[in-house]
Amino acid sequence: MFFVTGAKSARGASSGGGAKRSIYQKFRNVDLMDKKKTVTALKAGEDRAILLGLAMVIASVMMYFVLGITILRSHADSVWTEESVCIVLNSTITADVNCSYSCGSDCWRGSKYPCLQVYVSVNTTGRLSRLSHNEESWDSNFECFYVPKCQKDTAAMHHMIVNISERLKPHQQVPCYYDPSGQQESSLLTRLYGHSAVFHSLFWPSCMLMGGTAIIFMVKLTQYLSIMCEQVVKIEM
Repeated sequence: MFFVTGAKSARGASSGGGAKRSIYQKFRNVDLMDKKKTVTALKAGEDRAILLGLAMVIASVMMYFVLGITILRSHADSVWTEESVCIVLNSTITADVNCSYSCGSDCWRGSKYPCLQVYVSVNTTGRLSRLSHNEESWDSNFECFYVPKCQKDTAAMHHMIVNISERLKPHQQVPCYYDPSGQQESSLLTRLYGHSAVFHSLFWPSCMLMGGTAIIFMVKLTQYLSIMCEQVVKIEM
């Protein structure tokens, strides 16, 4: 009887210990699976963050390249670098100028717009100068102050030019830009590629570049600190 009872108790203890071990093993497997899922999720998030940072850096470099060709180069090549005050001497509408507008695919039709000529006196130099609205107007037709977008409605373009002419009355003082070397006789009312345009063309790509670099740096720093923490835990164990 003693041996039978001892055998039964031993089997019961071994079966109870096995059940406890199996329950512990299940919880341990669940914990390991949760940790693996967490590590996998963190790894995927870090990869996406690094890709986002790299995309921002590449986009900023491309913006630097494009803006450097357009705005910065135009600003460097511009001769109208000095700002002054111009006094309007004469503002008259001369003969019409022919232009063409698109009426569809491979279709162009002719139209006309009145040429407004404005002559000013630059206060700084005291010389007589023809005034243009901006660089694009000067490139299109340096004899006319403003070159409107060509369209079919000639009356609308004429009305626009008349309104501009009425605003530029004689003896009126307006800000202008001129060539200090005197090689370019024309003056500009506004500049498309002035200091403000250059500032914005450099500011926003710089912000994107710093943001992308900061994202990559923070992800790498987080990975480094995580590795250091794992090494510390292994040493303590």
